[in-house]
Amino acid sequence: MTYPIRPISEDEWPQFSGVLAEAFNWTPPPAQAERWKANTEFDRTLAAFDGDLIAGVTGVHSLSMAVPGGTLPVAGVTAVSVLPSHRRRGILSQLMRRQLADIRERGEAVAALYASEAVIYGRFGYGRASDNLAIGIPTHRSAFVATAPSDPSLRIRVVTPADVRPVLEELFASVVAERPGRYARNEHFWNHMLADEEFDQNGAGRLRAILVEDAGKARGYALFRVKGSWADNGGPDGELQLRELHAADPAAHALLWRSVLDRDLVTKVTADVPVDDPITQLLADVRQLNARWGDELWVRLVSVDAALAARAYAAPVDVVIEVADDVCPWNAGRWRLTADTGSASCKPTDEAPDLSLPVAALGGAYLGAGSLAAQHAAGLLTEHSAGAVRALATALSWSPAPWAGLVF
Repeated sequence: MTYPIRPISEDEWPQFSGVLAEAFNWTPPPAQAERWKANTEFDRTLAAFDGDLIAGVTGVHSLSMAVPGGTLPVAGVTAVSVLPSHRRRGILSQLMRRQLADIRERGEAVAALYASEAVIYGRFGYGRASDNLAIGIPTHRSAFVATAPSDPSLRIRVVTPADVRPVLEELFASVVAERPGRYARNEHFWNHMLADEEFDQNGAGRLRAILVEDAGKARGYALFRVKGSWADNGGPDGELQLRELHAADPAAHALLWRSVLDRDLVTKVTADVPVDDPITQLLADVRQLNARWGDELWVRLVSVDAALAARAYAAPVDVVIEVADDVCPWNAGRWRLTADTGSASCKPTDEAPDLSLPVAALGGAYLGAGSLAAQHAAGLLTEHSAGAVRALATALSWSPAPWAGLVF
């Protein structure tokens, strides 16, 4: 069955948001729903209609995202939901296909999303492109290595986040492009990050911040909440929940971590961090990270040729790639990727392929995380020319590892 699909108008917002709330078992407070509405690009929403009923929805944030070697306009896919009463009717497939066609028409070569369930989006050509570590460090076992960097000119200042918002925005903007996957934040994303209503706190207290400064100039900041608690023996047992930590240099980064780990009445610091975050090297006992791995961003190459030509490469490569893509048929076929560390081109070709792979494999490798070799070992792609997978994987690899850090 085919369902009419179109963007919604603002007066259809209550029904649109109701589908999302039902699908995610979520009842947002009115103020939170208004924040979400304020950051909605209505011309980039899509709704599938069953008569007058909105049965499925999705939307896009127009992002400027860091990729290896620069930044690109990226379609940040969000709010993907189908009513429980309308599952297994092909609505999600129709929405995804229409959305990808719209993204292509806008000239965006790449789409990215956070997946509520990891099994959903591979069938639409998205690949797991970045990973996340959820860590929980016991403060009494948090000693640093003896060679941890330090700078005696640095000072810590305790601040109210809202009072220093321009400083936070400026510092984040100065480091956003350093890690693939991070994206520039508009006013509404910052409103979300600094929101501090009772429902935002979720029992963990008000949002707090510290700045690391050198002669009055900020070199880093940390945002966090502290959930106070006391053990049965009467001792402190608080948990510091680190929202984000950004720094301009290693010494500032180390001092920020040292500050949150040394906070009084706190016995544990929890955070989500990139897999190569410096804290993984700073701890003298790495086992005290107590890390749990999880997937983070999923990436889809909407236009294979434009996407592969737009990023930088870690090593020269010249390969013919045969791409399978039944969702975006304009990608299917053979492409010759020729790149070095200064430039890249990707053009259609009739030459024999060096390797064959699904488009999701390219999406998973696009930000530099490097899963092609593992997929080859798992039998999920085919190498026709010896060494082609290694050559492409090496060229696509990048440091630092990709990570977005804020769900959109």
